[in-house]
Amino acid sequence: MIQKTIIALCFIFGVQAQSNFTFNPKTMQETHYNKLTPDEERVIVHKGTERPFTGVYDNFFETGNYICKRCNALLYKSTTKFDAHCGWAAFDGEVPGAIARIKDADGKRTEIVCARCQAHLGHVFTGEGLTPTNTRHCVNSLSLTFVPQAELDKQEKQAVAYFASGCFWGTEYWFSKAKGVISTAVGYMGGTLANPSYKQVSTGNTGHVEAIKVLYDTEKTTYEELIKLFFETHDPTQTDGQGPDIGTQYLSVIFYTSKAQKEMAEKYKKILSDKGLKVATKIVPASDFYAEQMEYHQKYYDKTGKKPYCHIYTKKF
Repeated sequence: MIQKTIIALCFIFGVQAQSNFTFNPKTMQETHYNKLTPDEERVIVHKGTERPFTGVYDNFFETGNYICKRCNALLYKSTTKFDAHCGWAAFDGEVPGAIARIKDADGKRTEIVCARCQAHLGHVFTGEGLTPTNTRHCVNSLSLTFVPQAELDKQEKQAVAYFASGCFWGTEYWFSKAKGVISTAVGYMGGTLANPSYKQVSTGNTGHVEAIKVLYDTEKTTYEELIKLFFETHDPTQTDGQGPDIGTQYLSVIFYTSKAQKEMAEKYKKILSDKGLKVATKIVPASDFYAEQMEYHQKYYDKTGKKPYCHIYTKKF
């Protein structure tokens, strides 16, 4: 009887919360999120609620992590999931800093949202005595994506690096052939405009540079080896572009994702400087990487059978 009451109240209040929500399309357009289905948008954006016992993660207890459906932020680990018999996925604790709490307008319940993108997840309840933490996160399955442990183990052996060294066709050409590289993608990074087009970046007014994303196997190569390849496949002293490609979108930049990457980049920039080179390469934090609508440019030289005209390998170390 108590469980049925909980289910009924959660569903009723969830519908009420949906009707009180004001959607801001401007915010959605300016933030880079995963594409949602209509049902996912109803829950995640408009604060709707799944019907009880219909969610795929309600009675699901595989080992792995749960990430935000909209922005891929890590929210919960399977070790905190439990069977609350309430009709929705239940967790008795979140990943530190992953969840934000918002008091409902009626003052009766507390909504939980992804701290990174504000995606609606569900509600949190305390004092029920169901677990030692005395907490229950009641979460809509549509707000989550499950990543199995096997995939997590695989990801632990992978790392990402971002480089810009002129036309991204040539930059990708060399990195895609390097030992230990799993995949590469070309796109834009460093600017202020979300989802810029090729035409917009080509004006040189958006602040973006043509960059590549490199996913590599840490058991087969290192970030140090990638840094060497970066400096050895272009002219890091050129200040106005790369080769015949002139413009701010063709500048030499290393985008680091960690302190260790930053230090490694600075180390090799100094090595070249100590050799007498006036290195113009910028070393800056990684930001949003935009690769949408870029299919024509991906693996360009592999598609055409041509070779880079301004990226020539020259051993420097």
